Amino acid sequence: MSGGGLIDVRGVKRSFRVKQGLFAAARHVAAIDDVSFAVAPGDVLGIVGESGCGKSTLARVILGLLPPTAGEVLVDGRRIAQMDRRERARLIQPVFQDPFSSLNPRRRVRDIVAMPLDAQGDRAGAEVARRVDAMLERVGLSAAQGQRYPAELSGGQRQRVAIARALVLEPRIVVCDEPTSALDVSVQAQILNLLAELRRDLGLTYLFISHNLAVVEHVATEVAVMYLGRIVERRETAALFGAPAHPYTKALLASVLTPEPGLGIPDTGLGDTMPDPSNVPPGCRFHPRCPVAIAACRSQAPALTRVVGGQAECHLVAS
Repeated sequence: MSGGGLIDVRGVKRSFRVKQGLFAAARHVAAIDDVSFAVAPGDVLGIVGESGCGKSTLARVILGLLPPTAGEVLVDGRRIAQMDRRERARLIQPVFQDPFSSLNPRRRVRDIVAMPLDAQGDRAGAEVARRVDAMLERVGLSAAQGQRYPAELSGGQRQRVAIARALVLEPRIVVCDEPTSALDVSVQAQILNLLAELRRDLGLTYLFISHNLAVVEHVATEVAVMYLGRIVERRETAALFGAPAHPYTKALLASVLTPEPGLGIPDTGLGDTMPDPSNVPPGCRFHPRCPVAIAACRSQAPALTRVVGGQAECHLVAS
């Protein structure tokens, strides 16, 4: 499931140096631990997992905002590390979680959208204005809204501005890091529909990070499930949601709240212990919380095993 994609992540690791106290020696915590995958042109890879599993760190490594400790990221066959900022920006762009904090409050909307074009420094003012107007219209914003400041817009409108800024350079890849989690449910649907329309019309490839499994099921063609810096299951969306292979994936799907009255909060069977990236257990890193762990899980790291529609790291899948 790795190699040959528009996005090609090869054996990527990313560690952070963490101080343990005034007199204790610093430790290195692996936020990403040997992750490999490829995303084909036009696909949407959804990445899910609990907070602290490494999703956002992985996104920043792919964007070139963080260098990997080991491994490499290739975009369209070229190493991200060997690209300058302008070249990288023409290929891959981010849309972050909170549009209010990611937009400069002191600049008008059309100036914000024009910033990537201005940074390239190779376009005349008339062309910049034309492309900004066209992109604002494409994301559903008027010329009058282009003259406003971010604080004068709603949350959904601000996210449309962030999307317009990401797309004005006509990149091939967009990394969406929780792009709808700060929005009301009705507005979420509008933004998701917009992203789907833009993907279809512009031939975009998405890396879509979210806590919301229902959103991921709706937008993704494939889903990668992360746990303590590893991808423990990666499969086609229908296969993963229809018959999850890894116990952690099953627990995540069991945790989704249902609108049916009287059912209460679902019991995932994971207990109260949260994973600690600074203290990764031996063997399968999920085994302390796994309700079906066997003896091998405590001492042997599971191999990546092929399952219907993808792969999973689990001794029980292998057996």
